[in-house]
Amino acid sequence: MAQGKIDRKEPMAINVLPGRKYWWCECGLSNKQPFCDSAHKGTEYSPVLFESTTEQTIYFCCCKKTNNRPQCDGSHNNL
Repeated sequence: MAQGKIDRKEPMAINVLPGRKYWWCECGLSNKQPFCDSAHKGTEYSPVLFESTTEQTIYFCCCKKTNNRPQCDGSHNNL
């Protein structure tokens, strides 16, 4: 699994809504972090779909090193 460019080391807290689709930027090139803006076109990267069944706060990874894509797993602490 390729790991994208680090946007920032800390995760971004986002309040997500049930039934809504969120496309996490895997490449780190998007100007709409942590979400995809199609900047990955022409690369090996693809956005990662996240959907929730409840309204909640999700910590989306911005360092692109997580093993729990798209959620932060603390990998940024080792950078």
